[in-house]
Amino acid sequence: MDMIAESGLEKLTMAALGREVGMSSGHLLYYFHSKDELLLRTLEWSEGRLGAERGRLLARAAPARERLNAYVDLYVPDGHRDPHWTLWLEVWNRSQNADEDARERQAAIEGAWHRDLVALLAEGVSRGEFRPVDPDRFASRLRALLDGFSIHVAIGLRGTDRGQILGHVREFLDESVARSDT
Repeated sequence: MDMIAESGLEKLTMAALGREVGMSSGHLLYYFHSKDELLLRTLEWSEGRLGAERGRLLARAAPARERLNAYVDLYVPDGHRDPHWTLWLEVWNRSQNADEDARERQAAIEGAWHRDLVALLAEGVSRGEFRPVDPDRFASRLRALLDGFSIHVAIGLRGTDRGQILGHVREFLDESVARSDT
C-alpha cells in the first residue's frame, strides 16, 4: 500500500516490490503466484482494516443517520489517487479475466459493505429514523451512487472533489431517507 500511495500502480512491479521488501521477484511469485493474486490479497488486507473500522463506526451508540454519514465518509476516497481506491480500481479492472475464486473473493468484499449498509438502513427504518424503504434495494442504489462518485474522486475528475461528493450524497440522503417530520 505504501508503494501504491507513493508511486501509483503503474510503477508497482514484482521486481520493484521485491527490492522494497528485500526479496526477489521470484520469491514473491512463489508466495503469490501472480501480480493479480498479490493485488487481490493486498485489497483483502486493506478491506479487512476498513471492515474493522466500519464495524466500530456502525456499532457506536449514535443515531442511524450519523452512522450512515460515517459509513459514507469511510466509503468515499480521501482524494485523487487514494491508495485503497487505486488498488480497488485496478483489481476490479483485472477481474474481467479473473478465475472464479478471485471473483468470489471480490464479491465477498462487496458483500460485506452491502450487508453492513442494509443492516444500518433496516435499523434506521425500524426505529423510525428513516422513511420506510426497502433496505436491500436502497443499499444497492446508494452503493452504485457512491461507487460512481468515488471513482470520480479517485481518478481526479475535475469538479468532483471529496467535499463536493459528500455534499451531493448527503443531499441525496436528505431527499430519500430522512424523515420530513424530524
